[in-house]
Amino acid sequence: MTTRRTGLREQKKQATRAALREAALRLALERGPDNVRVDDIAEAAGVSPRTYNNYFSSREQAIVAAITAERESRVAAAVAARPAHVRLADALTEAILEQYTEPHDHDKLLLITANPALCDAFLDATAAIEHPLAAAIDQRLGGTGTLTARALAASVAAAVRVALHQWIQSPAAPPTADGLVVPSGSLPDLLRSALAALAPALDAAEAQAQQRSHQ
Repeated sequence: MTTRRTGLREQKKQATRAALREAALRLALERGPDNVRVDDIAEAAGVSPRTYNNYFSSREQAIVAAITAERESRVAAAVAARPAHVRLADALTEAILEQYTEPHDHDKLLLITANPALCDAFLDATAAIEHPLAAAIDQRLGGTGTLTARALAASVAAAVRVALHQWIQSPAAPPTADGLVVPSGSLPDLLRSALAALAPALDAAEAQAQQRSHQ
C-alpha cells in the first residue's frame, strides 16, 4: 500500500510539473516571456504560486523545461540502449546528437534566442543530463559506482553547453535590429567537436573497465 501511495504521489508531481511547464510555454508564446508572471503560470496550471516554487525557481526555467522536456532521461536511455560493442565515446556522441539535433520548432527557437534570460536558462538546462548520464556511463563501465562516471558525465554536460553557447552566440549570426540572435552554423558539427575532446578520457575509462572485467 505504501509503495502504491508513493507511486501515485510521484505521478501527481510529474503531472503538476508538466502542467506548469506547458502553461509557461503557452503563455510565453501568446504574450511574450517578459509579459508572463509566475502567478499567471500557476493560475493557468491550476495550482498556487507556492506550489509553482516547489517545481521551478523562475518563469524562464519553466519555459525552457517545456522545450527540453525529459531530454535528460532520453539522453541517458539512448546511451544505455547502444550495443555493448559500440565504443563509449561513440555511444555518447550518437545519443547527444540524436537528442539535441531534432528538428526545432521555429517559434520556440525564436522565443529563446530573443530573450537573454531564456538563453541562459536554456544553456543551464544542459546540467540536468549529468546525473542520469552518470548512471548510464557507470552501467557501461561495469557498474562500479566510482567517481569516474560522474566526472565523465559532468564533462559531457559541459561540452554540450559549450557547443550550444557557440551555436546560439555565433559571431556569424549577429543580432538583428530587434536584438534577435538566430543560431547559425552546424550544431551537429559543434557537438561532435566539443565531445571529441573528451574521447581520450572516455577511451581510457572504458579500457580500465575492460581490464577489471578480465581479472
